[in-house]
Amino acid sequence: MSRIDETKDFIPVRIAVLTVSDTRDLDDDKSGRTLVDRIEAAGHRLADRKILPDERAEIAAQLRAWCADPEIDVVISTGGTGLTGRDVTVEAHRDVYEKEIDAFGTVFTMVSMQKIGTSAVQSRATGGVAGGTYLFALPGSPGACKDAWDEILRWQFDYRHRPCNFVEIFPRLDEHRRRK
Repeated sequence: MSRIDETKDFIPVRIAVLTVSDTRDLDDDKSGRTLVDRIEAAGHRLADRKILPDERAEIAAQLRAWCADPEIDVVISTGGTGLTGRDVTVEAHRDVYEKEIDAFGTVFTMVSMQKIGTSAVQSRATGGVAGGTYLFALPGSPGACKDAWDEILRWQFDYRHRPCNFVEIFPRLDEHRRRK
């Protein structure tokens, strides 16, 4: 259940979008476009957008670069989360994570079950945190991107969402690195 506390101010988040595909470009990247449109419609800022091939090392390097960029708060990737040999996005994300957000994949599966039934078991959507940056890997279909944003991420990246949200804990994501 989503509840917005209208007494609080909205805080825009800076989000980078990565499409993982051996065949897509910006003109035919429907999933990336779906995310960009929703990010901007919600009042957030598109911080960067790229398309990379299904290469684990390249994906992980881009994730690390964005995590090191103080102008990026969140990275959402789309594509490469399936079960075939070229689907390596989840592994690349996990190479970078400091902490995995285990419940994200579970909640995404619950949302997907309502839309596509038992085919939801084929998704390996994942989320995590690294370097004070949130990272999410979504399937490569526009429908999956729409569902993840509309049903989960939209609310968690709205500071006004109650009882809690990802934005309010930004300042504490890297507290384990600070000297005492």
